[in-house]
Amino acid sequence: MPAPLVNAPAVGHRLRLVSLPPLALYVHLPWCVRKCPYCDFNSHEVRGALPEDEYVAALIADLESALPAVWGRRVHSVFLGGGTPSLFSARAIDRLLAAVRARLPLDPDAEITLEANPGTFEADKFRDFRAAGVNRLSIGIQSFDPAHLKALGRIHDGREALRAVEIAHAHFDNFNLDLMYALPDQTLDEAGRDVDAALAARAPHLSFYHLTLEPNTAFFTRPPPLPDEDAAAAIGDMVERRLVEAGYDHYETSAYARPGRACRHNLNYWRFGDYLGIGAGAHAKISFADRIVREVRARTPAEYLRRVAAGEHVVERRELARADLPFEFMMNALRLAEGFPVAMFAERTGLPIVVAGGALARAEARGLLERDHVRIRPTALGRRYLNDLLGLFLPEEGKRKA
Repeated sequence: MPAPLVNAPAVGHRLRLVSLPPLALYVHLPWCVRKCPYCDFNSHEVRGALPEDEYVAALIADLESALPAVWGRRVHSVFLGGGTPSLFSARAIDRLLAAVRARLPLDPDAEITLEANPGTFEADKFRDFRAAGVNRLSIGIQSFDPAHLKALGRIHDGREALRAVEIAHAHFDNFNLDLMYALPDQTLDEAGRDVDAALAARAPHLSFYHLTLEPNTAFFTRPPPLPDEDAAAAIGDMVERRLVEAGYDHYETSAYARPGRACRHNLNYWRFGDYLGIGAGAHAKISFADRIVREVRARTPAEYLRRVAAGEHVVERRELARADLPFEFMMNALRLAEGFPVAMFAERTGLPIVVAGGALARAEARGLLERDHVRIRPTALGRRYLNDLLGLFLPEEGKRKA
């Protein structure tokens, strides 16, 4: 049996959404060659043969079971994330995307992204990914420095990172490089050389993430020697300054893009759009005329495969409470440098903006946010202290727990 819907606490009347937001599709492919010591994603090391035929069949069954909730809605982007989706064959990806097109109205120009790691790059394979319909790559470089790659537990070296960029340029006109900073023992000069290499790669999109120690990771259990807070801030400031000077738009907390190359799939998340998530551990957010529902699939590949066969792969389904919606919306929208149009809050939450009036006023008084009757956006101070800004929108119960 599918997970029953857990209703939100009764607070006032139900929502009233005049129109439904754009819909994206996320597909989780959870296997990787080796689990990195900093990674807290739902990823699992490959042990033996990859069960790609069985898993793709399960994904298609998962998609079919979800169709009633999104029937007739057009999909604007697809993101194949992991894990390392590039471990799958081009044949498997082609089969999956063909199944998506047969079951959902997919925009003709939909952005279809595949996550890939340099240690899995083969020129012919990526040519075939492109032929299957993938039109954007997100490549997990993390660093071009061999010593830092080793410290991060990556399976590739600097040479393989450059080769991945070369193959991406040969077959794709749109791709992202994922990089990290504030790495173990990293100096400002070393971080600068990673920026040099990233700029030389001429990628349309760059993501620079601050390495953080997440629970349930090897780094959290055995912390490496990381730059202190001041040194990490200096590196982050350098990264931002140099990329902006080079013509990249710093449009989101960790994202930089050439004009017209912002990630459309991620923009949909940050604008509180809807997304159907299929695959092991995938999350979904689906809006209806009178409610917004979140879902979670079974986490481990083995459990997911077993539960899909039984029609029990959705292990959590809950309706978002009205009191939580302002924080849920702001947690996404205030990551964007441009903020959001005032009207979008009501469009995506079904609530009037006045329900967030007190928190907005406090944020503005602290210099974390600026607004007028058209748009609300974080200030430079608000972007630097984003967690403080978002904390102002937590419902009272959440503030007591925080």
